Amino acid sequence: MLIGYRGTGKSTIGRLVARRTGRRFLDSDREIERRAGKSIASIFADQGEPAFRDLEAAVVEDLSAVDDLILATGGGAILRETNRRALSRLGFVVWLVARPETLANRLVRDEKQIRMRPSLTAAGTLAEISDVLAARIPLYEAAADLEVDTEHRSVAAIADHVTRAWLDWRAAHPTPSEAGGSPR
Repeated sequence: MLIGYRGTGKSTIGRLVARRTGRRFLDSDREIERRAGKSIASIFADQGEPAFRDLEAAVVEDLSAVDDLILATGGGAILRETNRRALSRLGFVVWLVARPETLANRLVRDEKQIRMRPSLTAAGTLAEISDVLAARIPLYEAAADLEVDTEHRSVAAIADHVTRAWLDWRAAHPTPSEAGGSPR
């Protein structure tokens, strides 16, 4: 399970970790768009953020019941307590972090991200990131089993670190079938 602000690399890292662990990868934002039949920006524009958060909660709840899954969530998925509980059911939660300046630079370079994601405040990109992060950091911290700084590290190095940590966690927390017991 990968959480963090947009631009931290959740989807990119998630795909690599899934490949390396033989798990399936899903991005909750892509699943929301698939179910809604429109982009997140369109959902925000047509129905507003509360409707988007309702869709997000339904998707996170559904995906938390899927076995063998590496899930990348949207940056605001941790805002609802129900989502945080669902994420913890999936197991190991990794929070990918970067400084607001780094995130702003990454987002500005990625035109697709800018088009697909609505602004959450009236502030400019850097001010918005700083404001939103200030509110979310305590939630990310509380939800995460591991915090991984994505500054000055290659995607491969980050994916290696997350994969090793996840495999160590799985070894210490086997499912009943992995531990030789029967599933409940």
